[in-house]
Amino acid sequence: MFDLIIRRARLVDERLVDIAIQDGKIAAIGEITAPAKDERLLDGSVYLSAGWIDSHVHCYPKSPIYHDEADSIGVATGVTTVVDAGSTGADDVDDLRQLTREARTQVYALLNIARTGIVTQNELADLSQIDKPAVHAALQRLPNFIVGIKARISSSVVGENGIRPLQLAKEIQQENDGLPLMVHIGNNPPNLDDIAGLLTAGDIITHCYNGKPNRILTPKGELRQAVKKALQRGVRLDVGHGSASFSFEVARRAIAQGILPDTISSDIYCRNRIEGPVKSLAHVMSKFLSIGMTLPQIIDCVTWKAAEGLRLAHKGRLEPGFDADLTLFTLSHETRPLLDSEGETVQGTQHFTPLAAVVAGQWMVTDEGKAKNVFDL
Repeated sequence: MFDLIIRRARLVDERLVDIAIQDGKIAAIGEITAPAKDERLLDGSVYLSAGWIDSHVHCYPKSPIYHDEADSIGVATGVTTVVDAGSTGADDVDDLRQLTREARTQVYALLNIARTGIVTQNELADLSQIDKPAVHAALQRLPNFIVGIKARISSSVVGENGIRPLQLAKEIQQENDGLPLMVHIGNNPPNLDDIAGLLTAGDIITHCYNGKPNRILTPKGELRQAVKKALQRGVRLDVGHGSASFSFEVARRAIAQGILPDTISSDIYCRNRIEGPVKSLAHVMSKFLSIGMTLPQIIDCVTWKAAEGLRLAHKGRLEPGFDADLTLFTLSHETRPLLDSEGETVQGTQHFTPLAAVVAGQWMVTDEGKAKNVFDL
């Protein structure tokens, strides 16, 4: 007897299937006749995907600049896994782990190469902050929590140090089994061409559609040659919307040229969640529906592609043996304004509405699910 069966779930390819869960894992998918301790019967109108992964958030509650609670940006909004992107460095990552162990959302971390993390906005202006032995020790202590490293390489962060912090980040990466490296891009110096030139297969450029002068597109709207070459080497693009790092204009132009993101992430924290323009991962995903990406493309970016990029080997796919992390959602059809980080508003006509999250087989109704009273509570 299975622990849970969700019946007549609608996949993004429009098939209706049953999904059986046992011991926190997906046990079977298809037409399932076996019984279960708990069954949830859907009417075929609710979509189900692998659990959404937000690969760029800030959820260290003690951070003086970017902080939030994991469940407020996680299961409450249909996100089953979040990855804190550099809020903490070697000094505080153990505290981040401890504070998030009670969360229903699964939390991982990208370790800031600066040992203090983001305590100030210019954590890489002092190269003594980059303590290689401390980084290595943290990675050894928390191998199942730290999934990679984070380097914020823009002028306000690195100060007079230019490209040097990224060079040190690449050295740290190479000394620690080539673990994933996420690189924040923004205003120059350093120039994006120099940043892209150092990146190798699997590295992640976050804030990929920012509207700043140091963006991935030339003034003529073409992809920079250095970025094109980086993508050909296997460098990945992450959205990382945030308060100041997403432009509809840049995203539209890039996507029209086939420059799609590998991952869609929010860069969410309490202020841009409450006041906007981020609000939730679902809200960010809705923006990509409005500029031409398809439902399957968007879901890929928050499931298996996100898991692949951060080597979360048992997440992101609806396959037997994978973690029973699931997101149930609908698409609402109504006209609502969507705002980017540059002040442009687009009238979106389709919107993701997350209704429930299943984390390691445990069913939880989202805030919107509760408001709509879709499921029996």
